Amino acid sequence: MSETTPGGSPPDAKPLLQTIGLTKRYGTFLANDGIDTEIWPRQIHALLGENGAGKSTLVKLIYGLLQPSAGEMRWEGHVMVLAGPAQARARGIGMVFQHFSLFDNLTVAENVALGLDGKESFKDISARLREVSRLYGLPLDPKREVWQLSVGERQRIEIVRALMQNPRFLILDEPTSVLTPQEADQLFAVLERLKAEGRAILYISHKLDEVKRLCDTATILRTGRKVATCSPKAETAGSLARMMVGTEIKEIRAATRAARMPRLVVNHLDLVPDDPHGVRLDDVSLELKGGEILGMAGVAGNGQDELFAALSGERLVEQSNAIVIEGIAAGALSITARRRLGAAFVPEERLGHGTAPRMKLSDNTLLTGHAAPGMVRHGFVDTQRVLAAVDRITESFDVRKARRDPEAASLSGGNLQKFVVGREILQNPGVLVVSQPTWGVDAGAATVIRQALLDLAAGGTAVLVISQDLDELIEITDRIAVMFHGRLSASLKTADATREQLGLLMGGSHPGQEDTAHAARA
Repeated sequence: MSETTPGGSPPDAKPLLQTIGLTKRYGTFLANDGIDTEIWPRQIHALLGENGAGKSTLVKLIYGLLQPSAGEMRWEGHVMVLAGPAQARARGIGMVFQHFSLFDNLTVAENVALGLDGKESFKDISARLREVSRLYGLPLDPKREVWQLSVGERQRIEIVRALMQNPRFLILDEPTSVLTPQEADQLFAVLERLKAEGRAILYISHKLDEVKRLCDTATILRTGRKVATCSPKAETAGSLARMMVGTEIKEIRAATRAARMPRLVVNHLDLVPDDPHGVRLDDVSLELKGGEILGMAGVAGNGQDELFAALSGERLVEQSNAIVIEGIAAGALSITARRRLGAAFVPEERLGHGTAPRMKLSDNTLLTGHAAPGMVRHGFVDTQRVLAAVDRITESFDVRKARRDPEAASLSGGNLQKFVVGREILQNPGVLVVSQPTWGVDAGAATVIRQALLDLAAGGTAVLVISQDLDELIEITDRIAVMFHGRLSASLKTADATREQLGLLMGGSHPGQEDTAHAARA
């Protein structure tokens, strides 16, 4: 397929950015293999591919974080060589990363100033920040400290900081992964405005429905090579996924499940955070039965991390019966003791929290599996059994790695996520608490993980899924509750919940609240 040129471009027009045979080699491994692509002004261009396809490498080459092994980049038809991100920004290339690079104890203006070239006074930066944020409908108070802000507001800082550099080409990596549906709609309006101003946007996302809605063209990578360029609006989410993974994506099938006795109960849990910027849990209660999947929605930073720590045993609570696992008061029990009761836990942060980066996969498997019978016998580690567990995880969840037992840090983010989730699921726990199970994984891997959670529940496990992805929760859960400012809402039956209802709860409002207020004023 040929590259898409936006309508109205003159016949002799040149793309803003062009890559020709762009290649990045690590030893014998080709992370990018001869990639040709064109990105034009007034275009939102999607970059799609499964985990390990080469998207991150390509973006790092374009932004000057890596140097190509072969091939070249052209900027408005002229060869472009970048020694680093500073030169990329000087050219007019901006980037908003998936993981924020903000200092919590600094103000909004101070964080923005750190990302600029230092030629303006702080007073001028603050004034321009107010103007740019107002102009694009991304309101920010320059004087507020970042720790006081929601995740959506923090993302505004990153976007406004990039816009204050007046980029002609903006790269966005998974920009809606932490947003409510209403915040995502607001972001889409901003991107459409940037496009109308003549800027080019490279949009990386695993959410194919939003790619179809927003993007004019898409470059699709698979195993380091470009396999297609297409118009997303002319495709279905299914056809885009097939191009990404090379095979048909299986549909998720939920077996009939009968709810059993409660396996996880939380009774009026109050918890003061140990982090001065953390969120206090206030009277959190829930009951989760075997065979049931409860979804917990909410914008990040509303107490989900604190609740996970309390459930997993990373934070002990004064009232032991505030957390009950398999009928046993567990609030004062250690992580290992809770695992011996048959509980398993998947934290949000896979590298550093879910795994020790410089330890092998077998050692990481042992870290969470030693409490279960089999891996340790009479005080000695059964190495072959641990390696067999790694092999089983690798096969069941298609974890792609260079050798049998590499360090955790050597895996791509998506493959490490598959390993961490698979490690816990294959222990066949009675209770599973999993945070952001498919964060950063491609459509095929997300399907595998979600199906595994459904199968686990079908076997009688009580599953609590903490996720910012409403589509995910709607697809696999029986009930959904929302966490906001440390309080948990009453749960809604998933079949009866709407995205609008959930989005309002995630923003701190209650469905019908605005209508009631309007009626009262009338």
